[in-house]
Amino acid sequence: MRTSAGPGPVVASNGDLDDGGTETGTAALSAAEHALLVDGDPWTARGHFAAAYRRAERGGDPDTLARAALGLGGLWAQEQRTVADAAATRTRQLAALRSLDPRSVLALRLRIRLTAEEAYRTGEPGPILAQVAEARACGDGVARVEALTLAHYCAMGPGHGPLRLELAQELIGEASGTGRPGDLLVGLLLHTVDLFLDAHPHAARSLAELREHLAIHDHRAVRAVVEVIEVMLGIRAGRLADAGALADERAERGATAAGVNARAWYGGQLGTIRWFQGRIAELRPMLSGLVDSPTLSETDYSTYASLALAAASGGDRPLATSMLARLRGRGLAALPQAATWLLTMYCVTETAWLLGDRAVAAEAAALMAPHARLPVIAGHGITCLGSLHHCLGTAALTTGDADAAAGHLRAAVQENMSLGHRPATALSRTRLALALALPGPSHDPAGADAEQAAAVKEAAELHMPLPSGTERGTVRLRDDAAGAPGRATPVVCRRDGKGWHIELGGRTATVDHCVGLEHLAVLMANPGQEIPAVELAAGHGGQGAVSPGPAVQPVLDEAAKRRYKERLAELQDQADRSDLAGDPDRAAELLRERDWLIAELASAAGLGGRTRRFADNEERARIAVGKAIRRALDRVAAADPALGAELRARVRTGLRCCYLGPRAEHPRRATPRL
Repeated sequence: MRTSAGPGPVVASNGDLDDGGTETGTAALSAAEHALLVDGDPWTARGHFAAAYRRAERGGDPDTLARAALGLGGLWAQEQRTVADAAATRTRQLAALRSLDPRSVLALRLRIRLTAEEAYRTGEPGPILAQVAEARACGDGVARVEALTLAHYCAMGPGHGPLRLELAQELIGEASGTGRPGDLLVGLLLHTVDLFLDAHPHAARSLAELREHLAIHDHRAVRAVVEVIEVMLGIRAGRLADAGALADERAERGATAAGVNARAWYGGQLGTIRWFQGRIAELRPMLSGLVDSPTLSETDYSTYASLALAAASGGDRPLATSMLARLRGRGLAALPQAATWLLTMYCVTETAWLLGDRAVAAEAAALMAPHARLPVIAGHGITCLGSLHHCLGTAALTTGDADAAAGHLRAAVQENMSLGHRPATALSRTRLALALALPGPSHDPAGADAEQAAAVKEAAELHMPLPSGTERGTVRLRDDAAGAPGRATPVVCRRDGKGWHIELGGRTATVDHCVGLEHLAVLMANPGQEIPAVELAAGHGGQGAVSPGPAVQPVLDEAAKRRYKERLAELQDQADRSDLAGDPDRAAELLRERDWLIAELASAAGLGGRTRRFADNEERARIAVGKAIRRALDRVAAADPALGAELRARVRTGLRCCYLGPRAEHPRRATPRL
């Protein structure tokens, strides 16, 4: 989104060139302010504000120049994310400020905007709060509303909850006097967000009131945030597949209303859904492309942490370690405690748990401790991962403090139940079971079994596998603390004619044969041992004793290639429609995804379009083996959801795969019973 700061045509945010046209500066300004402040459409408004600024600059109209420069800032702070865009807008605002009487209300409003942009960048709301005090004294309602809105946006860190709520309540009171219908909607939205961030029981009630006001007067930017919150509530309820479909739909529709935020919002929601589905490792390509995007907020470090977690979950320890090192460059304490800080800390803690990094876990826990009572919510309700006590409990498990872990995780279970966050409740129960199984004052084997059984039952009802790495932590901690192997129920997985018979903990299932079950049989015959995915793909995971059949797997099966081709057609159609609608940025983003899919299909094809087979490519083996095992686990879950959920919690895939059960009696690999 760029506007020209010097002579020549203006490039508006919709990609159109403004060469002066016939519209007067006053008319352009009126259209811009209506689009932004009445309709809540910053995308349309930006082009009109750019035109109004250019014409006012030519005509020497300082008031129109100042109002246009203000409008270019948008509704919130830091809406121009790239260095070039932010610098161009700041230059225009400073130029407009120099043309005004410094005692005027317009000059005050420009100073408020400039101060807010800097305060948001540093994460310190003190300077903008001083401007709020000046706005209160000036007697102008619009200046007060703008100062309150921007101050709230600059105080999104976890330590500013009471301040934000005070600002939002004052904003709602001031909104009635501005004559701008969007001001009340923004105030109600911020109040609703504050209640969710504080885990207040009236948050849903406030959201219902906001929806009623939106039904009377629509506001695209406010509605976009409401729709994001609705996806978050679907995740809490455990409707993960439905929430994912809703996120897909609303990411498409909300791109223009949410502007540069849309992609980050969608990424945060998709990452949460895949985490609770046990599939976050699949997002490594997307996160790798997003992590250095110039349109991400300057205060947002959550993509680095999310990529670290995705890498650790997929067995890519070097990448996970690298992302943690990037976050810890000046220490975790140097990260700004802004809107996505809690999400960042959650991912850091989970990554430390998977890597067994006690130092990182301890460092993160010390920073999170003052905010323990809060839920982990990113931004204005983008996504929710449950109680922050879960992070503190997981950090304590990682450092080996079982008693502290049990205390935090008991609190996490209760608070997640209060939030209505079923997936987070299941995960916290599992971690609590680990803590209760460890030696110490909190040691309670019966309680551990009860919590684990409740977690498995909840996960089965949600068709949710508990994220990989959970049982890995059990074995490591018990070995560290007690010097004894972890206790776990043995599993039976044997070939039975054309199907497979699986037994675990008194539950049984018989399922049809598939390649993934051969991989599972090898892993289950060698509990606790890591087996390279390339060995499983080549059929050598159990010392060659596997069932007959081809020793190689297709990189992509025919169903996957068919789905890819259907998605290619969808992307091309959406890109064409975006282009016709005057949205070249969206069209370019869709075409980039299409190009990636074409490359993926090409990499899976050999001479003459034949499906290429594995050689020694570890990455392709990781992908194919992981997919095959997940399909096998889906079959088990279809036959017995509880058994399927339990197996998902014990199986880890990646470059090296493992079944995390009791240790084998002998160090040599066993042969599965086929």
